[in-house]
Amino acid sequence: MADDRSDLRTAAETLSDVRDSISDDETADRLGSFADQLRSMADADRGPDHGRLDRVMHGLREISSALEGEESVHVESAREEVRSYRETVEGV
Repeated sequence: MADDRSDLRTAAETLSDVRDSISDDETADRLGSFADQLRSMADADRGPDHGRLDRVMHGLREISSALEGEESVHVESAREEVRSYRETVEGV
């Protein structure tokens, strides 16, 4: 069942990669935190709910809008991976 969360793992890896190219420590720390959260969600016994995924997506949107160029594109790519996973979650 863990394979069902490959989108979350991909998003986490993307955020970790882009974090390394960010010079602003606060933004880099936020990206690292989101990457850690996504890894935890991917590896948990039970998948995340819509609310938790929405909070991650909202935070990534904020970060992406503050970045430029490739960094913004990569954060948006990670956000899209989370959105793809969220579409598979039952509920709301």
